[in-house]
Amino acid sequence: MNHRFRFHPTFPVLSLCWALVLSLLALASGNRVFAQATATEEAAEEKTAEQAPGAEWVRIQKDDKGRPTAMQVAIVRYKATDKSPYKGAVVDLVGAVHVGDNAYYSKLNDKFESYDALLYELVAPQGTVIERGTKASNRHALGAMQNGMKDMLKLEHQLEKVDYTKKNFVHADMSPDQFFQSMEDRGESIFTMYFRLIGQSIAQQSRMTAEGATPDIDMMKAMFAKDRSRQLKIAMAKQMAEMESLLTAFGGEEGSTLISERNKAALKVLSEQLDAGKRNIGIFYGAGHMSDMGERLEKEFHMEPVQEEWLDAWDLTAE
Repeated sequence: MNHRFRFHPTFPVLSLCWALVLSLLALASGNRVFAQATATEEAAEEKTAEQAPGAEWVRIQKDDKGRPTAMQVAIVRYKATDKSPYKGAVVDLVGAVHVGDNAYYSKLNDKFESYDALLYELVAPQGTVIERGTKASNRHALGAMQNGMKDMLKLEHQLEKVDYTKKNFVHADMSPDQFFQSMEDRGESIFTMYFRLIGQSIAQQSRMTAEGATPDIDMMKAMFAKDRSRQLKIAMAKQMAEMESLLTAFGGEEGSTLISERNKAALKVLSEQLDAGKRNIGIFYGAGHMSDMGERLEKEFHMEPVQEEWLDAWDLTAE
C-alpha cells in the first residue's frame, strides 16, 4: 500500500535538529553560544586543506579577504577496493541540508538522475510516497518553524524542490515503529536526545571559549542590518556547520537511534541494491549522518573515499 505523504519526511528526527538550532539562537547572548574564535577558524581552515575526502561535510567558503561567500555541503565518492565483494561499485554520500537555495536543489536533481539508485532518508511507513512539491504544514510547530526559516533567510525547502517521485529513488530508512522501538530498546526518548544535543552544544561552545573565543553578536546585529537575510544566513550558516560536528559525535561510542541505527537501516538497503547488481548508487542523507556512514562503508563494504565535490547550499554573497 502506498501512503501519500503530506507532512515532513523525517519527523520527529529533523524536529530535534531544528529545535537545537532555535535553542542555540535563544542562548546566544547569555551563554555565548555564538562565540567564535578567529584562531580556531584559521586552524580549521589550515586543517581542511590537508584533510582526505569525507573528513568534513559542511563548511563555510570564504573569498581572499576572508568574507563568507557560501555554505557548502560535500558529496564524497567511495569506490570498492580489491577486498570488496562489490567489484566496480561506486557509492556517493550526498550530504543534505533541509533548507537551501533553489540552485542547490536544481543541481541535486540533475545529479540524482545519474544514479542507478538514489537512497534517501524518510522516517515513515514503507510505501510512503512524497508527492512532488509537498510543503511542510504551518498547522504543525515544526512545519511552521521551517517555513519561517525558509522565508526569513530567503531559501527553499527540500521537500518542495527535490523530486522524490523519480523511479530510481529508493526509501532507505526506518519506519516510525522501528524508530521508536529502537529508542525504547536503547533507553532513549525525544527529550533525552534533545537535551543530549543541547549539552553537547554547550560543552563545545565552552571549549571554544576556553581556546580564546569572544562572545559573538552577529545574530543581534543581523536582525537590524539593512541586508538582514544575508547577515542572518551567515550567522546561521556558522551554526549549521557547528551542528554537523555535533550530530557526528552524537551518541558517542554506543551510537544512537538518531544517527547510527538509521545509518544501519540505510546501509542494509544499500546491500540489497548492490546484491541486485546496481553499481552506481547515491545516498542522500543529512550531513550529520555522513561521518558514521563513511566509516561503515570503509569497514563493512571495503570501500575507500576517492573524490570530493562541494556544492553551494547557501549563497552568502552580497545581494
